[in-house]
Amino acid sequence: MQLPSILQGESRTRLLQGAFAGFLATVVIGFGWGGWTLGSTARENAAKSAAAAVVAVLAPVCADKFRQAADASANMAELKKVSSWMQYSYIEKGGWATFPGMTSPDRGVAQACATLLTAL
Repeated sequence: MQLPSILQGESRTRLLQGAFAGFLATVVIGFGWGGWTLGSTARENAAKSAAAAVVAVLAPVCADKFRQAADASANMAELKKVSSWMQYSYIEKGGWATFPGMTSPDRGVAQACATLLTAL
């Protein structure tokens, strides 16, 4: 059986080079600008988005728990005395960033809660 002339000699080489260049361009454009992602990247992005959503929902609840505490004014004065980069630690130690079902406080919630409280 005879191969078509396009698959013989120099034409075959050019055809394979063109197919490879087309494949490469498709991959570069797809991942670079087309929005394609690997499964692992998609899972990482989903986990980050879920964590951000949890913080966005629980931070106001944390701030409300802080304000509803019996000694809220004393706690607020103490929170303002603590340096800004350690305020989340004060919130964690006070238990305001720990919610039912959690074994330990969430640092992201504590940081967002401290930001909400000090912004008042």
